[in-house]
Amino acid sequence: MTIPFIARIRLKTRQPKNTMSTFNLSATIHAFHLLTQPQSLIPALRVPTFADLPIPLGQALTTKAGIRPDIRALVLDKDNCFAEPDSSVIYPAYKDHFQRLKEAYPGDKILIVSNTAGTRSMDPEFRLAEALERETGVRVLRHSAKKPDRECIDEIMQFFLQSPSADVQKPSQVAVIGDRILTDIAMANRMGAWGVWIEKGVVPVDTLPIRIEQLWLRKVEAFGYKSDKPV
Repeated sequence: MTIPFIARIRLKTRQPKNTMSTFNLSATIHAFHLLTQPQSLIPALRVPTFADLPIPLGQALTTKAGIRPDIRALVLDKDNCFAEPDSSVIYPAYKDHFQRLKEAYPGDKILIVSNTAGTRSMDPEFRLAEALERETGVRVLRHSAKKPDRECIDEIMQFFLQSPSADVQKPSQVAVIGDRILTDIAMANRMGAWGVWIEKGVVPVDTLPIRIEQLWLRKVEAFGYKSDKPV
């Protein structure tokens, strides 16, 4: 059964300052794929804010067999997840929790994957990525394609598989944490990882794409779809 695309929604929104640079073609294309696989929108876990992330994360998840998963590494979104949009600074209220997360997942077990910092389209000289690494002490992925593109997934897994300290052998050992359904959660489900949705970002962002994707999620869940948990 497919869910028809949500149409005729009249919403007021502010236009982005630079439409060409902020447009995510991969997410737009993948949205049509989700019409036939709407369960890919559903997170395995949702938490109110970044400060509510359980540590370790696996204690709040269960596999299809009813056991706790072996979460060895995390993919963190940046914008409006643990930092304000367009900022490389950890939001003050989240600094302590961010540090606890680093202690629980040391070395290369945390990778920041942003659709701004580290992307060749938005950050061609990787200055944003470098500033973010200095601020957080966490590696930032340099990538050509934006989330949830398959190429981006391949770059993430290549990073983890090549890092001895990450100790990752398969996507089901990874959790993807972010505030966007069509990028972070869709990518997690597409790669066979665990999607963790931050329901409330650092600052309220009320845009048309966000309203549509959250409405779409509610509709999908109302039809009885459940999250596809990794094997």
